[in-house]
Amino acid sequence: MSALAIPTATLPPTPDDILAKIRKWESKHVGHEPIDVPTEHVIHGGMYTRTILMPAGMVLTGALLKVATVVIVTGTAAVLAGDVWLRLEGYNVIPASAGRKQVFVSYTPVIITMAFPTRAKTVEEAEAEFTDEADGLLSRRQDANRVVITGE
Repeated sequence: MSALAIPTATLPPTPDDILAKIRKWESKHVGHEPIDVPTEHVIHGGMYTRTILMPAGMVLTGALLKVATVVIVTGTAAVLAGDVWLRLEGYNVIPASAGRKQVFVSYTPVIITMAFPTRAKTVEEAEAEFTDEADGLLSRRQDANRVVITGE
């Protein structure tokens, strides 16, 4: 039996010292330039998925996540995994722990999908479930969202 994607990496919790460095970088760089990162949200069958398309040449930091998820990355990018940079190429399905704050650097256009089980009925409920920083999410500050909620 062969696998389409073999997890070669994991995204562990972010150590406190690295988290402090990320937050310091964000305080100097985030919010200075308008960016357009469309977000697709799907709530279906007790799962929430959140997908973004990063253009090539972008640095993006995520919110501090409080739930374990699966992250799917397609393209070529670097991601900060704990205190180590990993290079991802092609299609990657990655187990990702709670307590992490990611930094992604895209070398090509990159599609990133995060998924986790939920009882949320709205995007806002799902966002509040995965982070205490929901008010700072790009999806809350731009109109480039596509939402599919099936009710199943």
